[in-house]
Amino acid sequence: MPEIDFNSDLGEGFGLYQAGDDQAVLAQITSANIACGFHAGDPRIMRQTVAAAVQNGVAIGAHPGFADLQGFGRRKMSLSPDEAYECVLFQIGALSAFVSAQGTTLQHVKPHGALYNQAAADPLLARAICEAVRDFNPALYLYGLANSALTDAAQAVGLPVRHEVFGDRTYQPDGSLTPRSQANAMITDAGQAVAQVLCMLREGYVLAVDGSKVPVRADTLCIHGDQPGAAGFAQAIRQALIREGVTVRAPQLT
Repeated sequence: MPEIDFNSDLGEGFGLYQAGDDQAVLAQITSANIACGFHAGDPRIMRQTVAAAVQNGVAIGAHPGFADLQGFGRRKMSLSPDEAYECVLFQIGALSAFVSAQGTTLQHVKPHGALYNQAAADPLLARAICEAVRDFNPALYLYGLANSALTDAAQAVGLPVRHEVFGDRTYQPDGSLTPRSQANAMITDAGQAVAQVLCMLREGYVLAVDGSKVPVRADTLCIHGDQPGAAGFAQAIRQALIREGVTVRAPQLT
């Protein structure tokens, strides 16, 4: 029977500003990627989001990004490997403090936005990120774009890896995500999203925007918690996956 983890990026408000309906999304997912204060989030939001994840029985991951609140971490930045290592390690440590205070443990790390996408194509950046995760806790899962430099780097440093696919994004022929600047970047129809996910799970490929088949491995599925209607979208996808006989659950720490 096919099996997949269902994750979403949460805690992405800041101060008085909120992004998405985290409580409603938490009712549908199995793993939460919680912003760590650089691209979004602040100490109070981090604490509240961790507590909400615990209440919903959802596994918790750190979601580090570039130090770019104004750009929501989605603008390209150039960091040296040492700077990237320090940036990621700092953010994991910050979220881990709130996780420990709630009496639970961190499960995974998933880079955010431009940091994620750049690392998917840049082996040096990917290695720096993965070394930071390994040095914090080598048992943590690294969530990265399926079949990318990021997942390759995680395997190279000995981290357990979850290859990530997306239900709400389209793909380019090289396996990268379609840039958000393009009109066809997002998938907003739940039926289309489910069909894409089932194809990745059962057939091992995703149809790119040009119609080509791109091989992927689907261990964990992401939808973005800040998109309009994310909670309803997540509910429709989870219900459809269960109807199709797919087991939806978080990976277990070893």
